[in-house]
Amino acid sequence: MENTEALYLEALNLRPSERIHLIEMLAQSLDKSDEKIERVWAKESEERYYALTKGKVTTIPLEQIIEKYKQ
Repeated sequence: MENTEALYLEALNLRPSERIHLIEMLAQSLDKSDEKIERVWAKESEERYYALTKGKVTTIPLEQIIEKYKQ
């Protein structure tokens, strides 16, 4: 925790635009995707799209779903 506190205090000396850039870089470092998961979801989305376009599944209107959960 000592290191993070020191980094925080050092970051406070940055210009606001530099702090924003630092925040963006840190956030992006947390947002790295897992390639295996990405491939699985890509395959799943393709299968769902195919099923929808071929009439193998039906959709439910948003209004109907909202109404169902209002009750």
